[in-house]
Amino acid sequence: MDAAVEQRGLDNVFDSNWNGAASQFLLRWYSHSTHHERLLFAGPDGITFAAPPKRVSSGRDRHAQIVARLSPDEATLEDPFSGKFEPRIPLIRFHDGSWLRVDTEESRSELHIYALRHSSPGGA
Repeated sequence: MDAAVEQRGLDNVFDSNWNGAASQFLLRWYSHSTHHERLLFAGPDGITFAAPPKRVSSGRDRHAQIVARLSPDEATLEDPFSGKFEPRIPLIRFHDGSWLRVDTEESRSELHIYALRHSSPGGA
């Protein structure tokens, strides 16, 4: 799996296209909160991001606020390997083909299951 991740460039945070929708979203995302962890919720209405407004040492989930939303027309969540591996890195794929990598704390999380159920065949 490590070789496949590296070959597809998925060892990067985003696709490295600074003009793409993914990088522009990433820059706006960081301006909402300096905390390095985000909560991500995916559903039929899109993807919602929540984060504490600043770095907090405890209770970060209690202090989280919605900082961004992406509609299904803007971006979708996908498993880049269509279930072949058990990665902890689903992708947020933007309308222009650019992507952000999402690291999760567990393999086969609810995000992965959602991505597998709603991804187009073939993945990235």
